[in-house]
Amino acid sequence: MDGFSLGVFMKEGGPFMWVILMVFLTGLGLCFYKFIQLKRQDVNGSRLFDLVKKYVLENNVEEALNSLAGSKSVLAKILRSGLKRANEERQLVEDAVATSIMEHTPKISYQLNYISLIANTSTLIGLLGTIQGLIISFAGVGQGEDAKAEALASGIAKAMNTTAFGLISAIIIMALHTYLTSKAGRINDRIDEYSAKLIDLLSVKKKLNQ
Repeated sequence: MDGFSLGVFMKEGGPFMWVILMVFLTGLGLCFYKFIQLKRQDVNGSRLFDLVKKYVLENNVEEALNSLAGSKSVLAKILRSGLKRANEERQLVEDAVATSIMEHTPKISYQLNYISLIANTSTLIGLLGTIQGLIISFAGVGQGEDAKAEALASGIAKAMNTTAFGLISAIIIMALHTYLTSKAGRINDRIDEYSAKLIDLLSVKKKLNQ
């Protein structure tokens, strides 16, 4: 039995194979970019908050703000927005934090929907290739035996190869999408947790200072 050849596999699949390949590579590139982006946001929230808490309890809000200045994470930006209202009423602190969350958190999940779209597109292009293969196969039915056999072989190869490649591409991209979505969700959960803790901390500290 002849070994598998990627070149033959792509050639027999027809032009849709190259379209799927381009879509697949685009998806992989976007997944890699999003992974790097999320990695920058995946900071140690507990350590960051403990540092802020230490300075707040020492009545040194300015130092707490400075401790967050070196971090470009969304969590640090949101904590800074709350600390800037440290000496104001709880509602004003909540409003500042909520506004900052609405401004910054969409960046965490941004582009994830495009990755899902790419996975679905791979499947649909594979189906288009399947239809193309079936059309070629049926077109050869009324021809002579040799032409008919050739048309059937070519059509079936296009149908099967594009279907397989489209599904392989979609499965890989969807698996990466699931991982990235889960990672983004954990980051958002951490932001909600430590934002709420900061609001409570500042509220309690204000009451103690009154």
